[in-house]
Amino acid sequence: MDLETVDRLLTTTRSVRKRLDFTRPVEPEVIKRCIEIASQAPTGSNAQRWHFVVVTEQEQKTQVAAYYARSFASYLEAGREAHERHLSRPNDPRARQMLRLRESAIYLADHMHEVPVLVIPCIEGRVENAGPMAQAGTYGSILPAAWSLMLALRARGIGAAWTTLHLRYEKEVAAILGIPDTVTQAALLPVAYYTGDDFKPATRLPMDERIHWNAWHKSE
Repeated sequence: MDLETVDRLLTTTRSVRKRLDFTRPVEPEVIKRCIEIASQAPTGSNAQRWHFVVVTEQEQKTQVAAYYARSFASYLEAGREAHERHLSRPNDPRARQMLRLRESAIYLADHMHEVPVLVIPCIEGRVENAGPMAQAGTYGSILPAAWSLMLALRARGIGAAWTTLHLRYEKEVAAILGIPDTVTQAALLPVAYYTGDDFKPATRLPMDERIHWNAWHKSE
């Protein structure tokens, strides 16, 4: 296994927003192949309860995007104070990234309906009233597959963005797409070929401050 290539894939797979190419179709066979690869991800008890709703019809995309935009507007307003707190910490790498992130998020909300493909990873079952173990087991059986899907797409020159804001209107989106009430939506991935050159690793907080050996807040 070529570790350099693998590490590069893992460290440069970004949530792509402003560089999504709305004009270039994404081939259905490529989407299918990437989902097949994603199905090799871990799944609790080998249950394989995942489903992937692939949305390409414009009317459906427009309706789903409208709910996303509505939720994003509420999120943006509610997060105004947190945004200002981040900006007040100039030495925090997250503060330096905040303005660019906010701008790209607004762009995606405004253009979600133009994305060639929307993918909604789902899993059978509902756990909103269950305990932590059941919730972790359920989401832990779909989120790894969703991330694997993003990696498989990235390896083929296709970008995606990890979003969940449409879940504020999960029932409404389910009605649009015919998703059963017994199925949980986990994310909404706008998918498109990306423009421009390759991506670079993001600036992260030092992991020495986030790794705990044997007990919390103890490190070596």
